[in-house]
Amino acid sequence: MSDGAVATSIFAVFMVGTVALGLAAVRGRGRQGGLTEWSVGGRSLGAVFIWVLMAGEGYTSFSYLGAAGWGYNYGAPVLYVVAYMSCGYAVGYVVGPMLWNYARTHGLVSISDMVAHRFARPWLGAGVAILVTVFLLPYIQLQITGMGVVVSTISYGAISLNWAYFIGFAVTTGFVVVSGLRGSAWVSVLKDVLVIGTLAFLAVYVPLHYFDGYGDLLGRIVDEKARWLTLPGSGESPYGEAWFATTSFLNALTVVIFPTTVAGYLGARSADGLRRNAIWLPAYNVLLFVPMLLGMAALFVVPGLTGAESNLALFKLVVDSLPAWAVGVIGVAAALSSIVPMAVFMLVIGTMWGSSVLSLLPRWRGQQRQKIASQAVVVVAGGLALVLTYAAPNTLVRLSLISYEGMAQLVPILLLGLVWRKLTLAGALSGLVVGVAVVCALVFSEHDPVFGVNAGIVALAANLAVALAVTYAGPADADERPDAEVLARDPVGEDEEGALGPGAPAGAGR
Repeated sequence: MSDGAVATSIFAVFMVGTVALGLAAVRGRGRQGGLTEWSVGGRSLGAVFIWVLMAGEGYTSFSYLGAAGWGYNYGAPVLYVVAYMSCGYAVGYVVGPMLWNYARTHGLVSISDMVAHRFARPWLGAGVAILVTVFLLPYIQLQITGMGVVVSTISYGAISLNWAYFIGFAVTTGFVVVSGLRGSAWVSVLKDVLVIGTLAFLAVYVPLHYFDGYGDLLGRIVDEKARWLTLPGSGESPYGEAWFATTSFLNALTVVIFPTTVAGYLGARSADGLRRNAIWLPAYNVLLFVPMLLGMAALFVVPGLTGAESNLALFKLVVDSLPAWAVGVIGVAAALSSIVPMAVFMLVIGTMWGSSVLSLLPRWRGQQRQKIASQAVVVVAGGLALVLTYAAPNTLVRLSLISYEGMAQLVPILLLGLVWRKLTLAGALSGLVVGVAVVCALVFSEHDPVFGVNAGIVALAANLAVALAVTYAGPADADERPDAEVLARDPVGEDEEGALGPGAPAGAGR
């Protein structure tokens, strides 16, 4: 049997197992449950499942491809990923329980629901859902592309890129439509076992196989590639100290309100579980150092990679030196690192449309109907990303340039709005419009970084300034609801398990 056939067979077995595991996650409960069960796991996931789910959502195909590629091309600037994720977990220690309590108390299942409830404007939730969909679709496309590259590479070309793209879409859609967040959490367990095992192996194998251990590898990097160890890194890299600091700060704020992160928060059984999770999650970041370091190791083994080819730096080491069965297992780990976050991206888009957009139509109200609508949107969103991957890949690639920085513009309207009663609808909405406009203008005119600073934080500063100016200059909102109904708070010292009890609003869990 050829190497391609061996690796492809191993991949196929694991993909079938992935779908089966995702479907098994909801035996006896997911098929009968409504939108809350499907979208946030019935708010019943324990600390371990939340840990693997949120770690899985953060450890994407970028971790195998992009991190190694950045290490290969630039070196030290790639450490911003470790910096912002670790800082984000610290912010999430406070923000996560606060959002969990707010959503649980009022029966909400997404950030678009939260914004709509905070300002008592259902249309605002629909608008946020549409905006977030624009920002998330490129992430689905990037995961489809990342998985396609991995599968095509580990199959030694036996599976074409086009078929690999379709497999990624089909496998993800196959279990997420039926099992929702709970299925994604179960698949994350399999993914984590494979990721931890394969990266631990590669961390030992590559330095010993290609070098005389870590001493030789690190010595060569210091002697021959010293620029890779300092900011701004190698070549003509624009990613200096100011960019590193501003990007780490901006992303640390953004990651805690990123819709997929919030989905993990809302699926938790308790706020205390989220606090423990925030303490444990930084340990997962240790894994990110492996592809970063091996990307730099590839500088000596496969020099001269340019453009998109540099993203395959790690896999060129793997395919060239390991037996086919090992290549297949490592490829499965990388593929699952695309499937899990892709599933959550698709789930979040479906949830927002089902609860905030289509629910504006009377015929689509109610838990079961909203769930059906959300599942349909999952298929449509994933299919759209797949079609654009085939037909017009550059469309979403261009949008991906503003995805994270654009999402950052939701920080004032969501986080500030949930803790500061005086923020008005006019102020929050004006700031959001200005922030998105500024980030689009800077990024699409190729002014990112701008004077060495992340363009997203410039846009966020303009967003916040406009929101405050309009709030103080204009009239206060005529909202007579008490603070407890409008604002979010950390449920410290409360009976967290009973937060959604007899006193919950009549529409809770709708």
